[in-house]
Amino acid sequence: MRIGLLTEGGYPYVSGDARLWCDRLVRGLGQHEFDVYALSRSQDQEDEGWIPLAPNVRRVRTAPLWMAEGDEVVLGRRARRRFTECFGELAGVLSGASGGAPAAAKGPSEGTSAPEADRFANALYGLAELARETGGLVGALRSETAVRTLERACRAPGAHRAAREARVPDLLAVAAHLERALRPLSLDWYEDDGLGAVDLCHAASGGPAALPGLLARHFTGVPLLVTEYGVRLRTHYLTAPDAPPAVRSLLAAFHGRLAAEAYARAEVVTSGNTHARRWQERCGADREKLRTVYPGMDARPFAEVGESPECADPDTLVWVGRVEPAKDLVSLLHALAEIRKRQPKTRLRIVGAPAGSEGTAYLGHCRTLAAQLFPDEAEGPHADGDNPVSFEEIGGPELPALADAYASGAVTVLSSVVEGFPISLVEAMLCGRVTVSTDVGAVVEVIGGTGLVVPPRNPRALAEACVALLRDPERRARLGAAARARALELFTVEQNIEAFHSIYLEIVSRAPIRRVVLDEAGAPLPFAVPAEDHVPIRWAAPSPGLVARDGPGWATGRPVRATTPVPAPEGAR
Repeated sequence: MRIGLLTEGGYPYVSGDARLWCDRLVRGLGQHEFDVYALSRSQDQEDEGWIPLAPNVRRVRTAPLWMAEGDEVVLGRRARRRFTECFGELAGVLSGASGGAPAAAKGPSEGTSAPEADRFANALYGLAELARETGGLVGALRSETAVRTLERACRAPGAHRAAREARVPDLLAVAAHLERALRPLSLDWYEDDGLGAVDLCHAASGGPAALPGLLARHFTGVPLLVTEYGVRLRTHYLTAPDAPPAVRSLLAAFHGRLAAEAYARAEVVTSGNTHARRWQERCGADREKLRTVYPGMDARPFAEVGESPECADPDTLVWVGRVEPAKDLVSLLHALAEIRKRQPKTRLRIVGAPAGSEGTAYLGHCRTLAAQLFPDEAEGPHADGDNPVSFEEIGGPELPALADAYASGAVTVLSSVVEGFPISLVEAMLCGRVTVSTDVGAVVEVIGGTGLVVPPRNPRALAEACVALLRDPERRARLGAAARARALELFTVEQNIEAFHSIYLEIVSRAPIRRVVLDEAGAPLPFAVPAEDHVPIRWAAPSPGLVARDGPGWATGRPVRATTPVPAPEGAR
């Protein structure tokens, strides 16, 4: 099978989202071929280069989202008229000028009526067809015409209030964002020698990564699979609170419509947990298409620790992750102060690096708070003090590997106020460690009944749960063993790869026949057509451009030759 893997800001680049997951998926499915189509986010990301690619990656095609290409395309008068019509229709849907309620004013799913979804799809694919005919729309989307068209839509009768209040800076900001988001329209990826040659498009995230899959489906009928470990629409809602109301409203409408279109056209939509799955359903995904496929983690680095639970320090708590405000280490430090009133020997190891400048400032704040809450304790006037809280990073002499961090403590703690899929909890479970966590994101779903869960921003509840486990070693051992068994059953690389392999076969087996691919012996290649269409007899070698008369009735088009000789499949002998 030939898979078109669509990524944005990640694989195959060294840094970015879903890099490790994509690499494991590709390597785990070595029997299939992968064509990678990657959208990069910055010059720095491109300069860092790619990770070593698996042997079954046939080719990689990239395009930047951070800069425009193809500005030299100049539209003629008729093309400009078509662009204005299609872009005006798109802008009308976003502004609510059709008279319907905007997506931003309602919940995502309620705001996407069938007529409005059709208008958005017609406008989107109309722009795509124009881009294909003319060579690109980057210049048109950056033009004054685009801004004026957007302004007319916002001033049209029926436009919602936020759109009507948009000022020139707001319109310029929205137009610039739409130009970047719609850059995949101008790519040359959708011909028969590109995405048209794959059996299945797999978008590794929603948003811009799914757009090439939508266009490949529109132009060549390639089925689409969308995977979201973090729902992109939810991320947009959470990261755009500081924008002016008009900008926020218009962009929320655009991303909501794009997500709904991707969910509607995809054959299957997968999420990494039921928390994300509920978001997808809320944003318009059909429940019948939704599947939950947990992220796959490599259990081997944690095997030695998991099989030796007795190596843990019974008085040590461990926190592992990126240091940032959402992790709420402040509550954890206050909880430790409560814990030490009842368990004076308790220590806390905070293991992780700060996330950006905000994380660096937050780490400094936490260090100051720890020094205030726990003055250095010394056995005598001439001895060095020792703070019960340590801030460390992986790679030092005491913690050379990630597993060593979990091995150093009896209880692993998560204190977040916002969390998606809690990777650190799964790692702790693979190490056979019992966990105390806040009830956010997919935490309850991940740990099941193998750990304790408390409300977020509640240091007292966090302290009571930790004390209960620190005082009961038998309970710690029992829950730790159950946690390891659960993680090995649900959250390994093997289960993730097997799940996607089954989904690939399911989609391709029921996909409509688009073309017939023959090997050098004249036999249909496996997965070039749905599995149920393979007939267990050998077809006569066809003449160029023809299929033998006694061949299958569905092989009426010009056959596509394999680029390299491939042995005839077993069923054709």
